[in-house]
Amino acid sequence: MPSLRISVVQYLNTAPLVRGFTKGPFRGKYQLSFTVPSLCAEALRSGDVDLAIIPVIEYQRIPGVVVLPNLSISSKRSVRSLLLVSRKPLQEVQRIALDRSSRSTQALVRILCAKRWNIAPQFFEAEPDLPAILQEADAALLIGDPALRLALNSEANAKRNASGALLCPAEVAGLPFSAPLYIYDVVEEWRSLTDFPAVLAFWAARRDAITAEVIQDFQGSLAFGMRHLKEISAESSLELGLPAGKLERYLAENIDYTLDQENLEGLRRYFGLAAELGLVGNAKQVEMASPAKAPELAGVRRA
Repeated sequence: MPSLRISVVQYLNTAPLVRGFTKGPFRGKYQLSFTVPSLCAEALRSGDVDLAIIPVIEYQRIPGVVVLPNLSISSKRSVRSLLLVSRKPLQEVQRIALDRSSRSTQALVRILCAKRWNIAPQFFEAEPDLPAILQEADAALLIGDPALRLALNSEANAKRNASGALLCPAEVAGLPFSAPLYIYDVVEEWRSLTDFPAVLAFWAARRDAITAEVIQDFQGSLAFGMRHLKEISAESSLELGLPAGKLERYLAENIDYTLDQENLEGLRRYFGLAAELGLVGNAKQVEMASPAKAPELAGVRRA
């Protein structure tokens, strides 16, 4: 039989999930392709792949798919790779540019605007070019490795204001502005609103693509990845130009790869608020893939 076609997000935080397929015991067993989150979802929707890491909001928009158990990209309290970067205090923001590559975080920012920050800005999609975006917008959503780079570079030069934003000199982000940037960690803001973690992405698949062996392989790939965080971080350090130790800390402490009960409660809250704001239709319940239960995996650390 032909091997399953898998679509993977090409960010650092997905590396532990697929390490078993790229460098470990399942190498060559599946057909892997790498892209951005929104295109992973489109590939699954169109049938071009059998299984994909998708932004969780897309689960509500793609019919007939199931979720692999106990696997996700989540964050318990702060994530550092999903940032709202603003030239003004949030109460003064009128236009927000949304990174077009992540639909879950776009929805999360819309929810936060309505429910936490009590603002109603104009939104538009843009490519993740922060200097260009902030010429047109008051604030911008930045995700993935570019956001992580900004977070790591700014932490040593930033201080928090009374609202919880990091105030960072604009030149740290390569911006020609004299005023400081206001940087908000989107997961921190979500946690403050709901007291729940944020589930950002998970593996979703066509029902007929799932077997017990597939589930075991994907859980085994994560377990292998978590045992090799140091190697993943060292390799990514060369690519991203960031310290390996900080990248390892990010993977171990900021990202949670499980789909435990607390994460599922946060996901239900997210889907409920998205439906309330009209970002999706009536929120459907998460259907886990079977056959298989979600065993606790030795070597999978929780944030």
